[in-house]
Amino acid sequence: MKLWEKAPAKINLTLDVIGKREDGYHEVEMIMTMIDLADRLSFEAIDEDEIILESNSGIVPNDERNLVYKAAKLFKNTHSITQGVRIYLEKRIPVAAGLAGGSSDAAATLRGLNRLFALHLTDEELMQMGEQIGSDVPFCVVGGTAIATGRGEKIKKLPSLPVGWVIIAKLPISVSTSEIYRELNWEEIKEHPKTTAMLEAIDNQDFRKIARLLHNVLEDVTFSLYPSVKHLKEQMLQFGGEGVLMSGSGPTVFSLVSKESKLYRSYNALRGFCNEVYAVRILR
Repeated sequence: MKLWEKAPAKINLTLDVIGKREDGYHEVEMIMTMIDLADRLSFEAIDEDEIILESNSGIVPNDERNLVYKAAKLFKNTHSITQGVRIYLEKRIPVAAGLAGGSSDAAATLRGLNRLFALHLTDEELMQMGEQIGSDVPFCVVGGTAIATGRGEKIKKLPSLPVGWVIIAKLPISVSTSEIYRELNWEEIKEHPKTTAMLEAIDNQDFRKIARLLHNVLEDVTFSLYPSVKHLKEQMLQFGGEGVLMSGSGPTVFSLVSKESKLYRSYNALRGFCNEVYAVRILR
C-alpha cells in the first residue's frame, strides 16, 4: 500500500524576535500561514528494516542530512517499528528559500508514517516529535494559520486568512537561517511587528490591513548581507503588491494580492526580473 501526503510551504506574515533564550535559541513571535505551493511525498512499507529516500530533486540529500530521513528515523525509533519504509519526495518548494520546505516535508513524513503504520497518534504527539527535528515542524504538522512563540514550537491556531493570492519570487541564492540569527542583535531592533493589530485584522478578515501590517525583523540583516534581496522587494512593491515581505530569513520575497485580476500582471512583470516565480492561493 502506498500513501501520499502534501507538504505545503509557509510564509511569515509577521516575524518578531523578543529575546535570547538560555538554550541559545532566540525567543520569537511569528504569525504564519500555509500557501498552495507544495511538495508531495509517498510512503510505502517494506520488509527490510531500512529507510529508502528517493527524490526528483538533484539538490536535496537522501540521507540523514534530509529532514524527511530524520523524521522517519525518529518515528521508527520512538515507536519501535521494525518494518522499513520507502519514501519518494517530489520537490516543488524551492530549497533554502525561507518557506519551510524541509520542515513541511518532515511534518508530512510524521503524518504519513502515522497513517502508514496505523498508530493513530494525535497532532499534539506528532508536534512533540516535530520539536526534536526543527522549530518550524510543529506548525507544519497542523498547518493553517497560527501564531508561534518560544523558539517557534508553541503553536496557537488562528482563523483562516480571507481569500487571496500570493506571488512568490526567489533569487538564485541560498541564505543560511543560522547565519542571519547570528548576525541579528535583537536588542537593537528599532521597530517590532504590530502583532495585536495583525491578530485583529485576521479576526476581521481585513485583507488590506493584513497586507499593510506585514513585518519581518530579519529583513534588515538579510538585506545588509544580500542587497539583491532588498532590490527584489523594491521591484515587487513597484509591480503593485498590496503587501510585500521577505519570508523567514530569505531569500524569498512574497507579495499579497487580493484580486485575481492583479495577480498575473504582477506575475508577468516579475518573470522578466526573476526566473523562479510562483502565483498561488493562500490555503484556507
